[in-house]
Amino acid sequence: MFRDLVRVRVQAGDGGRGCVAFRREKYVPRGGPSGGDGGNGGDVFVVSVANYAQLGHLREGQVFKAERGAHGEGSGRHGRKGGSREIPVAPGTLVKDAETGALLADLAEEGERLRVAAGGKGGRGNARFATSTNQAPRHAEPGLPGERRTLLLELKLIADVGLVGQPNAGKTTLLAALTGSKGKVAAYPFTTLEPNLGILELTGYRRAVLADVPGLIEGAHRGEGLGLNFLRHIERTRALALLVDAGTAESDLVSDYEAVREELRQYSEALLERPRIVVATKTDLTPAAGRLAELEAAARRDGAAYCALSAHSGEGLDDFVDWVARQVPETKAAVSP
Repeated sequence: MFRDLVRVRVQAGDGGRGCVAFRREKYVPRGGPSGGDGGNGGDVFVVSVANYAQLGHLREGQVFKAERGAHGEGSGRHGRKGGSREIPVAPGTLVKDAETGALLADLAEEGERLRVAAGGKGGRGNARFATSTNQAPRHAEPGLPGERRTLLLELKLIADVGLVGQPNAGKTTLLAALTGSKGKVAAYPFTTLEPNLGILELTGYRRAVLADVPGLIEGAHRGEGLGLNFLRHIERTRALALLVDAGTAESDLVSDYEAVREELRQYSEALLERPRIVVATKTDLTPAAGRLAELEAAARRDGAAYCALSAHSGEGLDDFVDWVARQVPETKAAVSP
């Protein structure tokens, strides 16, 4: 199951306690204090790892504990520091404090890491308390407890182009035709229940990441339908492709396009400032040329690019791929997944 929102608990390691000890050697009749310090507790980190595409490897309420510090020992031996614990997450994960809602970090890039819980400091042994007036201290410090907190991890997928549109607009079919993605396709609403990602190979050793976002219906910005569950993923995309089903004879293409556009606007005005293309899909079903012309005119008025295509026949796919290629920086080279 695709998971993009999970609450976890973290516990840093407690510090080890200091030791009370004295030197006991044959020719040192008055050996002084020799208790070592306790080791510091281990920290807990959240780390962005490229191999993860979602948060499904994490369980709701899962507890991540770092190792406690070892206790100090005699002969001045300090305790070992506790081992740290890492929580791997997908790039694009927001780390929030679950109690306050405060954003702690946005781990958008691979390899970024955040310490979310600091280990407790180890206690000092009795050797630390020796003075000229107290040459045989018989006390040491306990270790301090490590930090404990609850985190809310929220994933926003990172993609070059997001495919959005009403249910059954052909988003999954287009993604499969371009990238070989194996998302579910069927003739009923909300076939896509979770975002699908695909890699489109481009010329010049470049690639583009395409995201197929579940269908939008009127009121999606208020959480209706699948609504806010997946609208958040559109925020990370570099550009948007608004797909309109042109294969249904009774549909009003311009109205369908404007409905999707309005849902995006209601969710975030900034989305409509990004490069956009309006895509008439299923043209193999021979829609009326006049309806397509009206849709193209509406797209041009809104400052969006336009193309018509059929994922089944392949007609128009090259035009769409050319537009996608223009949205990907020249410096974005293809790498092995």
